[in-house]
Amino acid sequence: QVQLVESGGGLVQAGGSLRLSCAASGRTTGEYSMTWFRQAPGKEREFVAAIRWSGAGTYYADSVKGRFTISRVNAKNTVYLQMNNLKPEDTAVYYCAAGAITPRTEDYNYWGQGTQVTVSP
Repeated sequence: QVQLVESGGGLVQAGGSLRLSCAASGRTTGEYSMTWFRQAPGKEREFVAAIRWSGAGTYYADSVKGRFTISRVNAKNTVYLQMNNLKPEDTAVYYCAAGAITPRTEDYNYWGQGTQVTVSP
């Protein structure tokens, strides 16, 4: 089992920045790719960004490309999501997930509890 804990969410004005963290524990010896999803009220959970174990491959949703950056420090079992130039439409609960590198939620076995990001106009 892998446990994932997100942190770093909060309230920020449009144009501001936040950095989310996702710390993994448990069975972390596997070379897991890590992914960020988000879910806004009344909407389905959507893919945001993903990164391979090596860090060499990163993938982004079109809506966040150029504004968000995913990175990881494997020695700390932690993945980050740097979010710049935030917009009100980025408001959502952000989740990290492990075990796949696809945009499909059903492909993932491990999820964190989520962290709320609210962007005010």
